[in-house]
Amino acid sequence: MNSGQDLYRKAKTLIPGGTMLLSKRPEMFLPENWPSYYSKAKDCDVWDLDGNKYTDMSIMAIGTNTLGYGNDEVDEVVMNVVRTGNMSTFNCPEEVYLAEKLIELNPWADMVRFARSGGEINAISVRIARAASGRDDVAICGYHGWHDWYLSVNHNQHDGLDGHLLPGLNPTGVPKNLKNTVHPFHYNNIEELEQIIKEKNIGVIKMEVVRNMGPEDNFLHKVREIATKNNIVLIFDECTSGFRETFGGIFLKYGVEPDMAIYGKTLGNGYAITAVVGKREVMEAAQKTFISSTFWTERIGPAAAIKALEVMERTKSWEFITEAGKKVQKGWQNLADSHNIPIAISGIPSLSTYSFQGEDALKYKTYLTQEMLKKGFLASTNFYGCLKHSDEIINSYFDALDSVYKTISECIKGEKDINSLLEGPVCHAGFKRLN
Repeated sequence: MNSGQDLYRKAKTLIPGGTMLLSKRPEMFLPENWPSYYSKAKDCDVWDLDGNKYTDMSIMAIGTNTLGYGNDEVDEVVMNVVRTGNMSTFNCPEEVYLAEKLIELNPWADMVRFARSGGEINAISVRIARAASGRDDVAICGYHGWHDWYLSVNHNQHDGLDGHLLPGLNPTGVPKNLKNTVHPFHYNNIEELEQIIKEKNIGVIKMEVVRNMGPEDNFLHKVREIATKNNIVLIFDECTSGFRETFGGIFLKYGVEPDMAIYGKTLGNGYAITAVVGKREVMEAAQKTFISSTFWTERIGPAAAIKALEVMERTKSWEFITEAGKKVQKGWQNLADSHNIPIAISGIPSLSTYSFQGEDALKYKTYLTQEMLKKGFLASTNFYGCLKHSDEIINSYFDALDSVYKTISECIKGEKDINSLLEGPVCHAGFKRLN
């Protein structure tokens, strides 16, 4: 039992679910043995409460820190905000400067609204789009947060979000009268979207541009054409994918423009700031409804974002993290092939993930995390890149991973028993209630 686990046991008696974010639950990594809490983070290193240092080759704070933890330039701007005042009766000028920068990066757009979390900005965008279209029904493809409008899909059918979010989500607490207002369609299935639009009074199409795969057969262009033809507001959710393959939305790669686009995660390099940019005729509908929050006016988020964008542009961070991700994906496949381990890799390079194949997949994943932790790495079956993931660090990661794969291969061949090698419970794959 480490200090982090000791504290986590207490947390579960005080905080429903133990943590604020499902993806950071220790059960998602190494139940009963994950260090759980940090005392310090810098570059791509994290220190736990016992002073142990780990190299983060995992989710890098759920993909928020593409410049690395504690970027000196961004942090200095934030510290100046702390010294000069984060809140006042006046508004901070940085929100205007940040809006100007985002419009510069999105010349098809005219206006911006800000929030501080992904779920908030997704809900804001849907509210504005519904107000602009005058229609309630929304077609969705991808993950768009935790708010009622989105989770209501599981009132339509109990597993409607299984392929978009997580399996096993119960929409308890979400009003049942939201049933059949949001309709999921599968990526690259244009016929499914066309059928939904034919049957429902769709006013909004909201989708991730890319998650685990890219568009096929001009899919994004066809979605754009359908939206335009039917006077539907098209929202591209770039909360996760933004600034990872381009200096802006990943939709820039495909030559398709939305009516609204959402940015989050990477925007403030770890500081809370999210944005929705959009065309004037859509965005001005925000004034027909009520969207307002005290802490959307704090200064740290916009100030951090302005500096983070400056550093991204100068370093071309999106190119670096994409190349790092390609190296990691190639390394995973080469290692798996050399040990005859079947894996399936997916995701854009800077947000790479893979899965072991077979009934013991979660056991292998748990064992990998367990053993790599001993070697000084935060590692699972994913990799979110940052500017600090040098070739030297990537090579040391694969040097450590080789022996772990060797043991997994021996388990697959029946030479060893994976159950006897695990030092605690198997990691979770989806949503589970914690006792």
